[in-house]
Amino acid sequence: MVQLQENLEEIESTGGRVVAISYDSLDTLKRFARSGGITFPLLSDTDSKPIEAYGVRNPEAAGSRIDGVPHPGTFIIDQKGIIRFKLFLKGYRDRHTVDALIKAFNETK
Repeated sequence: MVQLQENLEEIESTGGRVVAISYDSLDTLKRFARSGGITFPLLSDTDSKPIEAYGVRNPEAAGSRIDGVPHPGTFIIDQKGIIRFKLFLKGYRDRHTVDALIKAFNETK
């Protein structure tokens, strides 16, 4: 998320908007936002409902302390709420580059 914040102006210059969803609590996300200088919205999904609904829950984490963690990824959603593109990685610590996200976003225009 820090990488997204560091490149927020570049992302927004393409017409995109960043919103992040995490299975962490609101308090955890508030602390993280303050410490990392995050200015885009951080949404809490402590029950992993959207994570389940979109089929991105990481089954390898089941039963562990990180049970409910999703595969890291990005949805590009248009203004009508339709998913236009999905980028996902297998490892929960892996992240896409900002260049990959911008390229994917531009392909949906």
